[in-house]
Amino acid sequence: MSVKSKLCGAVLGAVVSMYSLTSYAQETIHVGTEPTFAPFGFVDDKTSEIVGFDIDVINAIGKAEGINVVIDSMQFDGIIPSILSNSIDAAISGMTKNPEREKMVLFSDPYYVAGQDLMVRKDSEGKYKNMESLEGKGVCVQLGSVGAIVADGIKDAKVKSFNTVTEAYMELKKHGCEAVITGTPVNQFYLVQTGDKELVHVPESVVRAADLGIVTNKNNTALMDKINAGLKKIKEDGTYDKIYNKWFK
Repeated sequence: MSVKSKLCGAVLGAVVSMYSLTSYAQETIHVGTEPTFAPFGFVDDKTSEIVGFDIDVINAIGKAEGINVVIDSMQFDGIIPSILSNSIDAAISGMTKNPEREKMVLFSDPYYVAGQDLMVRKDSEGKYKNMESLEGKGVCVQLGSVGAIVADGIKDAKVKSFNTVTEAYMELKKHGCEAVITGTPVNQFYLVQTGDKELVHVPESVVRAADLGIVTNKNNTALMDKINAGLKKIKEDGTYDKIYNKWFK
C-alpha cells in the first residue's frame, strides 16, 4: 500500500471515529433546583452535594432516557426566568402546576401530589388549626411558593416572604409571624432532621393538594417528551417507588 493510500485511510478512519463519537455522545442537560427545600432538594452536610427526592427522580429519568443530568443551584424565584432565558434546560424544585405558571413554561406529567399546611410555635399550639384562624395575623412563606399563594388568600394576613423556607422558620421562632405555610413533607422532614422542639407541625390544616411537575421552556417540547417518557419508565419498573420510599417512608 502506498504512503498516499495509508494517509487517506488514516484520515478516513479519523473522520469515521469522530462521527461515531458525535453520534453516540450522551446528551447533557442543566436542571435548576432550589436546594433549601428538604426533602425535595437540599445540601448534604457531609458531602456538600445537593440531594433529595427531586434530585433522585430527575437523575433516574436521565438514566432511563440516556441523558446526563447536571444540577444547577439557584433561588426559587429565579427558576422560571432562567427557563425563559434558556440559561437552564429544565427545572425540578417542588414546583406546583398552576395556570399562571403554565402560561410561561411547560409542565411534565405529575411526579408528586403535595398539600400545604402549617408550622407554628410550641407556645401557640392549638391556637392556629386552619388557614382561617390566621386572618389578620403574620404569616411567613417562601418567595414564589404555593404557600405564598395560599397566604395571599387569607383575609388581612400580614405576609412575609423569604428566599428559603428555613429563613421563614427562623422568623417564626423569633415571633416575627404566627405560622409558616409550606408543603406538608417539608414541614415533616424539617422536624425529623433538626429535632427542633420550638416548632409544631399542624397537619390537620392541610389545603390545596397540588401536582408537582418538572418544567422546561415551551419551545423545548422534545426534551419534555423525553422527561415524560423517562418518568413513565421509572414508574413502571419500580424505580420511582424505591425513591419515594427512601424519602417519605
